[in-house]
Amino acid sequence: MMSRLRSPWILLLPSIVLMSALFGWPLVQAVLEAFRGGDGFTLANWDRLFDDPYVLPALRNTLLLIAIVVPVQLVLAVAMALLMQAWPRFAGGHFYLWCLPLAISELAAGLVWLSIFDNRGYLNSLLVGIGLSDDGVQWLGYRNAGTMLLAVVVAEIWRATSLVFVIVVAGVQMIPRDYDEAAQVFGANLWQRLRHVTLPLLGPSLQVALILRTILALQAFAVAQALTGRDFPLLVGETYEWYANLQNPAVASAVSLIVLAISLATAVFYLRAVRQPEQAR
Repeated sequence: MMSRLRSPWILLLPSIVLMSALFGWPLVQAVLEAFRGGDGFTLANWDRLFDDPYVLPALRNTLLLIAIVVPVQLVLAVAMALLMQAWPRFAGGHFYLWCLPLAISELAAGLVWLSIFDNRGYLNSLLVGIGLSDDGVQWLGYRNAGTMLLAVVVAEIWRATSLVFVIVVAGVQMIPRDYDEAAQVFGANLWQRLRHVTLPLLGPSLQVALILRTILALQAFAVAQALTGRDFPLLVGETYEWYANLQNPAVASAVSLIVLAISLATAVFYLRAVRQPEQAR
């Protein structure tokens, strides 16, 4: 009897050790570093963090990026997956074409979009060429926070929608076609089938996609860095700034704990908001 009780824990032991080494111990170290000073426990690192003029704009920009990018990517991914299902003849071509950005690194994607949004980039050349602007638009100017946000949002949507798309495609392929055909027999239109059949059955896939994409959006750094530098600060960028440039690991750990707290809060929210059909009933 005791051997039966111990066997699951023995099987889980390698995973527990690995997670403790890769996540648990660094987390403990980050917490200790963020609250440790020369005389022991202190909040001086947090005071210094919130006195920095870049931190609150970085928090605002990160939350804005998540609020805009994640819903748009989710809608696009579901639409692309349903389009691929509706036209199976071109499914292979659509899949490889839409997944192409996954093969491009974040920094490379940022440099590609920098060549488009730069003052002398392709977009301004097009606007001047067709007569919509005389000198172009300062898309990435430090005074134009709205256009900088737009540039980063467009670059992130182009770069990372394919990740959500792959997850949603896997979920769509697991839904039996009988459900959709039965709804058609009973007279349900496209929107009704999407709302009452497809999306509820996609609940587990949407949970995974939302949690993963939100965490990755919180970690967005290279694209914004290539496009705007520190003119459009993000939380992970501030972590790098404090650790690498300002040589202050304690404040960098405090920023990383803010990122962790937001990640956990959004994950809990998604797990409660997007439920499987059995749980919803």
